[in-house]
Amino acid sequence: MPDRSHTSNDSPDRREEPLVNIIPKDAKKPYDMRTILNMVLDKDSIFEIGKDQGRSQITALARLDGYSVGVMANDPYFLGGSFNYDVAEKFQRFVDMCDTFHLPIVNFVDQPGFAIGMQSEMYGTIRKGVRASFSMLQATVPLAVLYIRKCFGVAGGAQKSGRRLSWQYAWPSAVWGNIPVEGGVYAAHRAEIESKHNPKAYLEKLQQRYRNVASPFRTAEAFGIEDIIDPRETRPLLCDWIAMAYDLEELNLGPKKRGMRC
Repeated sequence: MPDRSHTSNDSPDRREEPLVNIIPKDAKKPYDMRTILNMVLDKDSIFEIGKDQGRSQITALARLDGYSVGVMANDPYFLGGSFNYDVAEKFQRFVDMCDTFHLPIVNFVDQPGFAIGMQSEMYGTIRKGVRASFSMLQATVPLAVLYIRKCFGVAGGAQKSGRRLSWQYAWPSAVWGNIPVEGGVYAAHRAEIESKHNPKAYLEKLQQRYRNVASPFRTAEAFGIEDIIDPRETRPLLCDWIAMAYDLEELNLGPKKRGMRC
């Protein structure tokens, strides 16, 4: 179990005002995820791992109120943050490492889904992605999930575990569902849309139907997530969570039944 080796000089109650407007209203526009991480995690504590591999997935070690923590996040500046074949390998190994060494994980999610195309098929993106999904499901360390913006499809489902003290929070900017509205609705309903007398109007109707179920408020009302939070409250909330996560993980010390995957 990683030790809390020092008391943090960074206040656990720090609230960063820029977080309120950091996510663009236009869903097609990217933003700097690393800026968010720097405003939420302890100052000068982030050590990024594998920055040049699987670039749409950020993995790092950092601290929250002095506690060591594993950090995952999607980078919308590269492939929109999508789950590519190299991301699957990076994701799996990082989750396995954190689980092996009893390191709680914080996951900042903006996941549009699996990358598609000929290259993705050649490199087995779906096969590797499912393997990565199992690493999350089999991990027993506490997990905090922050839905920042997109979370779609099987790749979106891989971002959470449902295990002990695994909390899920959403920013008001979050949207999710089986498929993304932009592009995904047309791809899924192409034959149906093109058979209509007015395909454009029918596509707009379908897109609106999907938008109506993509809001995080519906999921919160059904208790599918713990809460929808003010982005400025992210750090204080996570600092409360990490203290409880360490208390819980201390009850589960010792070798894991399943270690690192080959």
